[in-house]
Amino acid sequence: MLRLIRAGARACLRPTGCRGLKTLGEEALPPEEKPLPDASPGPQAPVLRKCEFPVPAHRRPVQAWVESLRGYEQERVGLAELHPDIFSTAPRLDTVHQVAIWQKNFKRISYAKTKTRAEVRGGGRKPWQQKGSGRARHGSIRSPIWRGGGIAHGPRGPTSYYYMLPMKVRVQGLKVALTIKLFQDDLHIVDSLELPSADPQYLTELARYRRWGDSVLLVDLTHEDMPQNVVSATSGLKTFNLVPAIGLNVHSMLKHQTLVLTLRTVAFLEEKLLWQDSRYTPLYPFRLPYRDFP
Repeated sequence: MLRLIRAGARACLRPTGCRGLKTLGEEALPPEEKPLPDASPGPQAPVLRKCEFPVPAHRRPVQAWVESLRGYEQERVGLAELHPDIFSTAPRLDTVHQVAIWQKNFKRISYAKTKTRAEVRGGGRKPWQQKGSGRARHGSIRSPIWRGGGIAHGPRGPTSYYYMLPMKVRVQGLKVALTIKLFQDDLHIVDSLELPSADPQYLTELARYRRWGDSVLLVDLTHEDMPQNVVSATSGLKTFNLVPAIGLNVHSMLKHQTLVLTLRTVAFLEEKLLWQDSRYTPLYPFRLPYRDFP
């Protein structure tokens, strides 16, 4: 009897999770499956800029890496979302060609000019007749094939080749050029144009390390806000050029192999180019520019 009391006391003092206190029914039940911990995702790049303008429902923003010019290894410091209507439009090469030819002929003036019969030296009354007198012929008979004649239907310069493309075509040319540069991996976005050194060799070695090519176009928002180091570095290089965002054009993008934009420039281009798609008032309500150009 004493042994039974001791055995019962030992059973009561056992922990709750002990096998001795489990019933046969509880032992028959399968053990509960514990949920496996989710695989921890790797470090994700932060999105430094989100698309500020509404995107159509059937499209998604385009993502591009944001780089830094402060070091060789800082090639990817984050992500930037770009509007698809500007950086992912249809590649209309005919539109790019139209804009490029328009820019080429925008300031072209031909100064070729030939004289007419009334403007050449000579002419008037002949001192004697052409033939029969035995003397050398003198004077002009006012014919183009003789001395003193002019050129019929020649160029009458100066001639201007100026014409104006519709604004919609020029805006579409900019969008297509930006899209082509991005899809060919020739468009790079940086957080700023800050350089650790004003030495031009640092900029050339950085472009060679990142395989930007021989010619690079750097675009910032305004001339006044450009860092002094990058201004000093590009002033001694012929193939590295700085332009403000308002001066970005198709000819410059096609002329340079690599295009580098700052985050502020991307926001400025999206605002202006998207406004052109939705505007309903003319840009020049009074008169076209260069209307009185010869």
